[in-house]
Amino acid sequence: MPYAVEAEDLTKQFGSFTAVDHISFRVREGEIFGFLGPNGSGKTTTIRMLCGLLMPTAGRAHVLGYDVARQPEQVKARIGYMSQRFSLYSDLTAYENLEFYAGIYRLSPQERRRRIDEFLEMVDLTGREKERVENLSGGWKQRLALGCAILHRPRMLFLDEPTGGVDPSSRREFWDLIYTMASQGTTVFVTTHYMDEAEHCHTIGLMYQGRLIACDSPDGLKSEAMRGQVLEVAAEPLMEALETLPILPGVHEVAIYGTLLHVVADSGSGPAIRAALEERNLRVDTLEAIPPSLEDVFISLVQQPVDLRTPTDA
Repeated sequence: MPYAVEAEDLTKQFGSFTAVDHISFRVREGEIFGFLGPNGSGKTTTIRMLCGLLMPTAGRAHVLGYDVARQPEQVKARIGYMSQRFSLYSDLTAYENLEFYAGIYRLSPQERRRRIDEFLEMVDLTGREKERVENLSGGWKQRLALGCAILHRPRMLFLDEPTGGVDPSSRREFWDLIYTMASQGTTVFVTTHYMDEAEHCHTIGLMYQGRLIACDSPDGLKSEAMRGQVLEVAAEPLMEALETLPILPGVHEVAIYGTLLHVVADSGSGPAIRAALEERNLRVDTLEAIPPSLEDVFISLVQQPVDLRTPTDA
């Protein structure tokens, strides 16, 4: 299958600080590729290099067959980019913003009107196109920003944390739009720090401190990258169990989930952990293995030694 993005040892340094540290991955054409990680992990720096907006310090990357360092203008002409910060003109109407970007993309007057009308209908903005952007809600602003990024029908779309600061309902609606574009053949590269959003991606790259620590499908990460198993524990007193579990053999980490505890432990260690808790006069109501979440996988990976983190090739 052809690749829309191919990066090899891609690196970006700002003085002595390494923001992106020799990352390698590939993105298949037509897939939704999620870049997941906490703020400051290097996601935005990576996306800006791939968009031809920032020159790599080392390594190489190709987007739609073009070298991002040598052919940045060819890359820019064929992609759509929605930045992390809202960058439209608040004192213009929604329609005026769309017209402005259509002009930047050099669409003919006839094509311009047709595509704007198609987009307004697609995102249910018809009837709101004459409203000034400053009066739109966060969710509507995000939809409008998306429209400005796709008016020229790019083969690839880069979205940098597109749902930051919007309500859960607007987030779901925005992801419906992403699915629609992917189903029409657009390759989507999206950065996020929301674990639930990453579940919607075909492939996920996990970033941490500038490094790509894993890259696979959501199911692949849960089955292959997870160290040990996740146990859901209901024990009383809860805080005593929380203090006791980390010192038990085979336990790697413990976290509170409401009134329960999630324990990452060696496979098959459940009976021994239960016995150890009961020996300390703790009542164990429930102790059972559950499927890991992406959050469980991420926490497990970042606590492993660096030399054990070997990303799967996407």
